[in-house]
Amino acid sequence: MLERHEVETFLTLAEELHFGRTAQRLRVTTGRISHVIKKLERHVGAPLFERTSRRVTITAIGRRLAEDLTPLVEQMDAALLRAITAGRGVTGRLRVAFLGEYVAPVLSKAVTLFTARHPDCDVEVREVQLYNSRASLVDGSIDVLIASFPFDGMANGPILMTERRLLAVPADDPLAAEKSVSLEVLADHPVIQYPEMTSEEFKKNRTPSRTPSGRPVPKGPPGTTFSEMLSLVAMGRGVLPVGEQTQRYHPRPDIAYVPIRDAPPIERGPVWLESNTTAWVLEFVRAAADSVR
Repeated sequence: MLERHEVETFLTLAEELHFGRTAQRLRVTTGRISHVIKKLERHVGAPLFERTSRRVTITAIGRRLAEDLTPLVEQMDAALLRAITAGRGVTGRLRVAFLGEYVAPVLSKAVTLFTARHPDCDVEVREVQLYNSRASLVDGSIDVLIASFPFDGMANGPILMTERRLLAVPADDPLAAEKSVSLEVLADHPVIQYPEMTSEEFKKNRTPSRTPSGRPVPKGPPGTTFSEMLSLVAMGRGVLPVGEQTQRYHPRPDIAYVPIRDAPPIERGPVWLESNTTAWVLEFVRAAADSVR
């Protein structure tokens, strides 16, 4: 009989095909991953992976084992979640929230589909701000939030939206006349900062401390809300990388939005507290994913 950690290690390595990334996901050492896989291969009596100094590939036996185990693990997880949900006394109420007007239409579609599938569950919809989005998840005020990735310390659902990045600059700034800019220009201008309580990984992603070449990025003043941050841009206190939907939902005569040509896209989707993974939460995440297909 296989132990749960052995199955989890095997399936994660089968997905990642990289010992380092597998160890990082499972929060153990690469030595521990290697030990578990070798033990499992001895139990099976055949190699499950082929390793070289450059790559890891899964064998035919390993692939078949992964295909057989995956649905079994999913069924076990579903059964456990049903038990946890029953133990917590689910009231038939789900509280969902959005951060930013641009994700509201996506949330609306998800709520509509979820409600059609589960009419016995009452869905409350709220809006949160930068300063209270994380706290609302932690204190249980909301169950699921549609927001930007990454959101460290939280479970993240599938990507529902992607958008290119723009740089918000004062309308009278010379950058406003450019067709596009590089991330390197961040080293030449103060960058408006997000509130202190915002997710650290999110801030690193949106307002990095260094450019791709390693140049330090000067910090501008922080804002409490997104509108306040844009006002700081308009007043010439700094620039701010934003998503392209900002141009549509926050058009301002005193701000210009310039495409950043070498920046990766912004990704948005559902976020929730790992310890609050109820059956309702997972069903809503599934509905959200289905609603954008």
